[in-house]
Amino acid sequence: MTATQPVLLPVYDHRPGTGPTLVFLHYWGGSARTWDLVVERLPGRDVLTIDFRGWSRSSGLPGPYTLGQLADDTLAVLADAGVTDHVLVGHSMGGKVAQLVAATRPAGLRGIVLVSSGPAKPAAQITPEYQEALCHAYDSDESAAGARDHILTATELPASIKAQVATDSRAGADAARIEWPLHGIAEDITEHTRMISLPALVVAGENDQVEPVDVLRDNLVPYLSQAEFTVIPTTGHLIPLEAPADLVNAITAFATAG
Repeated sequence: MTATQPVLLPVYDHRPGTGPTLVFLHYWGGSARTWDLVVERLPGRDVLTIDFRGWSRSSGLPGPYTLGQLADDTLAVLADAGVTDHVLVGHSMGGKVAQLVAATRPAGLRGIVLVSSGPAKPAAQITPEYQEALCHAYDSDESAAGARDHILTATELPASIKAQVATDSRAGADAARIEWPLHGIAEDITEHTRMISLPALVVAGENDQVEPVDVLRDNLVPYLSQAEFTVIPTTGHLIPLEAPADLVNAITAFATAG
C-alpha cells in the first residue's frame, strides 16, 4: 500500500456535543439510522453512528466483512473523527464488534454497552442448519418483512420504522449479508471478551428470540470482568427501535456513573 492510497472508511455521522462520545454500532441488517430514535433522545450529547462496511451507505465498500474488519473500521473511524473519550454501544452483531474493539483497549474508551449483543460464546442454537436458514432471512422483501415482524420484534413498530427496517435489511452487499450468518455469528470470541477490563452494561430484551435473556446471562456476562445486567420489559431484539426511551435511560445512567 502506498502512502497516497486513500483509506476507504465506512460512512459515519458525528454530532458534536458533550462527552463522553457515545459510539453506536448497528445490528446485522441495520444501519446508522437504526439509532435515530435513541440519538434524538440525547440532545446535546456527542454521538457518532456508523454504517458498517457492506451496509447502507457503506454497501459499496469492498470486503472482507468479517467481525475483525468491522472492528478495525470502527477504530479507524474513531481516529478519523478525532474521538478519544468515548463509550461503545453495540447492538447484536455490533455488540460483538464492540467486544473486539474493547479488547484492544483503545485509549479513551470508558466502557461498553452491549444491547441484545451477539454473545462471546455462541449459543447452542447456532447450528449449521440455523446458519443456513439465517442466510436467507433478507433474500426478498417478503422474507425481510417476515423476519422483522415474527423474529426481530416483540412489539408493534410504527409504519415508518417498519419501512425503514425493511429497507435497511435489503440494503446490504450480498457478501456482507451472508458473512454474519455463515461466520460471525458462530465465531467464539471469549478470548477477546475476557481481555476487556472496563465497565460493561449488558442490556437484554425480555422477549428477545434472537439473543434471549438466558443466552446473554450465560454466554456473555461471565466473560466480562465488570458487567452489569439489565432486562428491558416486553421488548424483542430491536431494542433501539422498540424501546428507545428505556434504552436511553440505561445508557445515560451507565455512561455518567463514576
